[in-house]
Amino acid sequence: MSTSSTLLPVITVTYSPGPYLRSFLDSLPDATSAPTLVIMADNGSTDGAPEAAVGEGVELLRTGGNIGYGAAINAAVRDLDRRGIDSEFVLIANPDAAFDPGSIDELLACARRHPHAGAVGPRIREADGSAYPSARALPTLGTGIGHALLGAVWPSNPWSRAYRDDVRMDVEREAGWLSGSCLLLRRESLRDVGGFDERYFMYMEDVDLGDRLKRAGWASIFCPTAEITHTKGHAAGSRPALTLKAHHESAYRYQADRHPHWWQAPLRLALRVGLWLRGRLAVRAALHRHSSEDSH
Repeated sequence: MSTSSTLLPVITVTYSPGPYLRSFLDSLPDATSAPTLVIMADNGSTDGAPEAAVGEGVELLRTGGNIGYGAAINAAVRDLDRRGIDSEFVLIANPDAAFDPGSIDELLACARRHPHAGAVGPRIREADGSAYPSARALPTLGTGIGHALLGAVWPSNPWSRAYRDDVRMDVEREAGWLSGSCLLLRRESLRDVGGFDERYFMYMEDVDLGDRLKRAGWASIFCPTAEITHTKGHAAGSRPALTLKAHHESAYRYQADRHPHWWQAPLRLALRVGLWLRGRLAVRAALHRHSSEDSH
């Protein structure tokens, strides 16, 4: 088996990424001095963008269909294992991310300062330049319910503030979980926890990973000196019915997994019903909003 400890594999999950993919790839060379191998784990793109991007150091791995985000990441990691590419780290990032110069080198330096770090995440700017709360506390049942019920109508409520945990976004620190839109992961930590939980089709797989890393003795470290820009939700926004349904299903799975006992069955039922109702209302509101926008 050959090893490539200095090579940094970069995995991005593509699903008709459009022009974002080219910006992603163009920003990569200035982001790190390490040699990189980009693997586009493609979940069934139809726009031709991944095929057009294939070239030196950029490969296309077809997953066989729209298998979900975490499952596609796992497929790419298994491909690395099969080929004997035994790197210390792997970087995962959405194709609508763009790296600042030196940002990946900052993540690597941070990971080496924290040998117990299973995951290291950057400071994330949204398209309008605002900071995204990408390093958060793990949700408890209380903060999760409070944020779900009140986050949209009262953003500054104490449960949402606790859930976002975004008051220290300029400090290198440990977080409960880090946004999966860009993560540097230690391969050893991924092996310890068995990769992403493939039951999550989309959303909450990064929260679940952060929790399982912590339970396995690994830390998630926020590194604000590494910065990227992320055009959040460019693909999801066009399919609100699908994405909102998936979000609420993932929220249920996360809490249900952490309340598995027989005597917690009434709680799981209440969560199931409450999240189903909230999901139906959210889909209805999103479809109404899209319909109103289309009519203007």
